Amino acid sequence: MEFTSEQAQQRYADLVSVAATAIVGLDFDGTLSPIVDDPAAAAIHPDAPQVLVDLAEQVRAVAVITGRPARQALALGGLDDVGATIGDAGRELFVLGQYGNERWSSTSRRVVSPRPPHGLASFELALPAALRKAHAEDAYVEEKGLAVAVHTRRMDDPAGAFERLLPLLTELATANDLAIEPGRQVIEIRSPGMNKGHAVHDLARQQQAGGFLFAGDDLGDIEAFEAVLELREAGMPTLLVCSSSDEQGALLDLADLVVAGPDGVLELLRQLTRDARSTLV
Repeated sequence: MEFTSEQAQQRYADLVSVAATAIVGLDFDGTLSPIVDDPAAAAIHPDAPQVLVDLAEQVRAVAVITGRPARQALALGGLDDVGATIGDAGRELFVLGQYGNERWSSTSRRVVSPRPPHGLASFELALPAALRKAHAEDAYVEEKGLAVAVHTRRMDDPAGAFERLLPLLTELATANDLAIEPGRQVIEIRSPGMNKGHAVHDLARQQQAGGFLFAGDDLGDIEAFEAVLELREAGMPTLLVCSSSDEQGALLDLADLVVAGPDGVLELLRQLTRDARSTLV
């Protein structure tokens, strides 16, 4: 673990002191799950389920906040079973899918989801022509129900294809009143008005959080980081964690703590669990 400043180290200590009322928010891909070429082949780190169960005993709630559909995150992470264990212990696990548009909890055990946004069907009809124009016909198109993600990772020139696609898809999304979210060799198009920042604020309010930790890895987590900074400015103990990679450094300047990918995230959560437990002894 590498704190970015002495103030950041103090923020960790302050969070530990209020751990019993804190929420721990976690991205999925790149944070709990290693990044892979095929998004459908992603899997949660094998140590994560037990780490999350142990952590949930020490904090108010654990929340996985992801751009993936909630059902997909539940399946890839075995989070339904993790949630059952956490729920049986009287604690709470949330899975907020598609940037907070979908909600699952270990209490309700069902996914609550809105209807697809207006304009998405028109965007999907126009997408093949945009891919051809960008010479990116081989990009992998992932349909999420409430969103569409265009992945360039498996292409011969993923960075070049991404750069060619981004302005074209931005224009197409804007024409259909949709939001666009660039990530690590992926461009996601979804409904406007909901992002991970809103999800953070909603959780903090609904759970009456006394502290908030958020860990993420790429551009899609910036709104969550900014929301946590707003909670900090209001006086709440908070900690921002960057799961770093060679591909993406967008969160480094905002982070209090930089860790090496999912392995580093899990080691931090183990340490937080130990430190929070020791304050109760």
